[in-house]
Amino acid sequence: MGNVIRPGDAVIDATVGGGLDTLFLSKAVGPQGTVFGFDVQQHALDKAAQRLASEPAPDNVRLFLAGHETMAEHIPSRFHGSMAGAMFNLGYLPGSDQSVITRPASTCAAIDAALGLLRKGGVISTVLYTGHPGGEDEARSVESHCASLPMDTARIMRCTMHNQPTAQTRILFLEKR
Repeated sequence: MGNVIRPGDAVIDATVGGGLDTLFLSKAVGPQGTVFGFDVQQHALDKAAQRLASEPAPDNVRLFLAGHETMAEHIPSRFHGSMAGAMFNLGYLPGSDQSVITRPASTCAAIDAALGLLRKGGVISTVLYTGHPGGEDEARSVESHCASLPMDTARIMRCTMHNQPTAQTRILFLEKR
């Protein structure tokens, strides 16, 4: 994402969690940029806000207690079609209720929403964790959904640990065409 987003850009943290990606994005876009963050758990948003307050981060983050599939409804229309990137870390918030997980249907809808918000050349990174109940099903659904996207919509690259067949993490990168 570091080569795609620039100071002043608008970006999305689709799964705020503990706020690590939110902090990274905030620093990357700088004081003139904007980060829109989404999570369904108030605990996650509070944790992220604390992280942002404790770091030297610009005041450029807007957090929403909402599912990532609703991002287009929450992001002001002036940003639609101009976003530089979006980050997804699927699964659950470590140290919290592990029954609250991302789900295939809402994640696929969120990826479609993010693609609609991105500018040409914008990138989505999606980290697929499979080591928890429901994780492998979600990973397969998301990979299948992304594989079905037309080439004139996005180019998709899938990364795995090639020398560790039992690795529980896969990554998808989508570049908007």
